[in-house]
Amino acid sequence: MQYRSLGRSGVQVSPLCLGCMTFGARTPDDEAYRIVAEAVDKGINFIDTANVYSRGQSEVVTGEAIKRTGKRSSIILASKVHGAMDDDDPNARGNSRHHIMQAVEASLKRLQTDYIDLYQIHRPMPSIPIDETLRALDDLVRQGKIRYFGFSTFAAYQVVESLWTSDRLGLNRVCSEQPPYHLLDRRIERELVPMAQQYGLAILPWSPLAGGMLSGKYDRESLDPEKRPKDSRFHGKDNQWINRNFAEAPLKILDTIKALASEHQCTPSQIALAWVVQQPGITSAIIGPRTFDQLIDNLGCLEVELSEDDNKRLDAVSPPGRAISPYYQAEWGPSHHRQT
Repeated sequence: MQYRSLGRSGVQVSPLCLGCMTFGARTPDDEAYRIVAEAVDKGINFIDTANVYSRGQSEVVTGEAIKRTGKRSSIILASKVHGAMDDDDPNARGNSRHHIMQAVEASLKRLQTDYIDLYQIHRPMPSIPIDETLRALDDLVRQGKIRYFGFSTFAAYQVVESLWTSDRLGLNRVCSEQPPYHLLDRRIERELVPMAQQYGLAILPWSPLAGGMLSGKYDRESLDPEKRPKDSRFHGKDNQWINRNFAEAPLKILDTIKALASEHQCTPSQIALAWVVQQPGITSAIIGPRTFDQLIDNLGCLEVELSEDDNKRLDAVSPPGRAISPYYQAEWGPSHHRQT
C-alpha cells in the first residue's frame, strides 16, 4: 500500500478511503463489520462516514466495527456535520456554532471515540458567515475533539475564502475538500484541483463510480428502468439524471471502460476507480461498498496501472474539465454549475 499525505497535515492515508454511507441501512451490521475488518487488514487506514447517514446509525455501526478491529489509534476516522438531524428543530442542522458543537458530541458518542481525525462540513451554507463555522472548528481542534477539519462539495472560491479568513483571524485552516469526481463529471479539474495543489489541500473524491453507473452492471438495455439490475439503486427508477446517464455520450464512456477492463483483465469498476486514484492532485478516493464482494472488487483497482494510451482513450470520450453528465449538480456552488 502506497500511502499519501492528507494535505499539509503530514498524516498518511491510503489511496482508497472506506465510505460507510450504507452502514446502518442497506448493509447488514455483520456484513459491515466484516467489510471494515477486511479493509483494515488489507491496509486501508482511512474510514469516512457522516452523522446524517441514516440519522446516526452509520456512525453507530462504523464505531462498533472500528472497535472490533482493536486498531482505532491507527485508523484515520472522518465524519461530517451539516445535514438535518431533527425534522422539527431548525437548529439541528447547518454550519452554525450551535449545531457543530452539539453534533460533534453526539458523533463522538456514536463512534465510541474521544476524537475524530477529520471532521468535515458536509455542504456549504452561504447564509452563515464562514468565520462562524471556522471559529467553532478551531475551538474543537484546540479542545482535542477533532484533529483536522475539511469541507465537502465546496466551490473553489469558497475554500479560498475560508483560507483567507483563517489567515486573517489566526485560526486553524481547512485540510481537505471532498468533491464528486468520476469519468462522467470532471469539472473539478478546472478550478478545484489546481487550487488544492496550490494551497496544499487533500482532494477526497466521493462517488468515484458515479453511484454505480461506472461499475459495469449497466448497458444499453438499461434504457428501460425495469431492465436495470434488480440489486441496483436505479432499478425501476426514472429521473432526469439517470436518463442522462443512459444517453449516448455516457454509454460511450462505459464502452471504453469495458474495453479497457477486458484488456487489463479486470472489472470495469476497477478501471474507473484506478483512473480516479491515479489522477493528479487526488489523495484518496472514497469507495462505498454495500457488500463484502464489492469491497474485494474495489480493492483490486490498486493493482491496475493505466498507461498514457489508456488515459488518452478515456480523455477522448470524457474530455478533461468537462461534465458529460453532471452528478448532483444542484448541490454545487455557483462556480461548478455555471458551465457543464
